[in-house]
Amino acid sequence: MNARFDLLGNEIAAKFGKRFFAAAQVLDQAALPKPTQELVLLRASQINGCGFCVDMHSKDAAAAGETPVRLNLVAAWREATVFTDAERAALALAEEGTRIADAHDGVSDETWALVRKHYDDDQVAALVCVVALINAANRMNVIVRNPAGSYEPGMFAAAKE
Repeated sequence: MNARFDLLGNEIAAKFGKRFFAAAQVLDQAALPKPTQELVLLRASQINGCGFCVDMHSKDAAAAGETPVRLNLVAAWREATVFTDAERAALALAEEGTRIADAHDGVSDETWALVRKHYDDDQVAALVCVVALINAANRMNVIVRNPAGSYEPGMFAAAKE
């Protein structure tokens, strides 16, 4: 399977990608725990059916020390006992923030209250930005049908520079 279009091989898309990666670097420096970020990135990618991003974020999370049990249970986090209350709040925000077209009010007040209970202002800002960024990345990859399976952790590090 090949992508419909090579985003990194196109001058305009590559320029955009470089700036997109720069935005992601801001989140690398955020106070939001990296494992939480990876869980959110993975869950939103699962919902959006972005195989490329599911591949990337499951491998990045594993390389960072995330356990196979937790990675395998992200899609069923509500029924799993391996996530903290803070991670559950972040995963709920990821789902509701990804499925905004499915609910009149978007993110529920209940989910927002849980997020505010577990995260400070800087962490909330990072969490909202992580959800927005991954949804944009998912859409780009799904539109061009970037195939999954060949990602290796760190392979885009040079693009972030």
